[in-house]
Amino acid sequence: MRSGHPAGAPLQRLWRRLRRGVWAMVAAIAPKSWAARIVRWNTRALLAELGGVATDKIVELLLVAMDLGFAILPGYRDNLRDFRCRYVLRTADGRVDASALFTPGKMSMRTTAVESPDVTITFKSPAAFRRFLSSEEKDILESLMANEVEVDGNLNYVYKLGFMARHLLLRLGID
Repeated sequence: MRSGHPAGAPLQRLWRRLRRGVWAMVAAIAPKSWAARIVRWNTRALLAELGGVATDKIVELLLVAMDLGFAILPGYRDNLRDFRCRYVLRTADGRVDASALFTPGKMSMRTTAVESPDVTITFKSPAAFRRFLSSEEKDILESLMANEVEVDGNLNYVYKLGFMARHLLLRLGID
């Protein structure tokens, strides 16, 4: 989501990195079974959005959950091996612009659109985004055909993002 004050974005990124680092240290010393619990606890807002009426926050909440999942869940980090992509996720009304930046072994997110993305995915509504998360590959094409989702860039990256999002939700026990 767009920050009300431009200076707030670097502070938000610093806070996310600090929080992610603290949770990664906790996960490193805690039993392995705690990792999914830590991510699930920190993504309560995303779970509420998925379980109820989706709002504009769902895009940013998913990226925060993925970022934390990559930091804490070793098996989930395998999705980042040799993966490089710049995503922009937005809503058609322009109220949400979020970016996910993937480099080999790392993910970071921004609450603004990045320059020169590899793919831009525009969702006509928060409900369309929620359907995207719960869909299988063939359903993503149906969303495109129904004009709920607009893609500018490589469609393979859309499938990769959908896979990573569904993989996280399955690891957290959410269908």
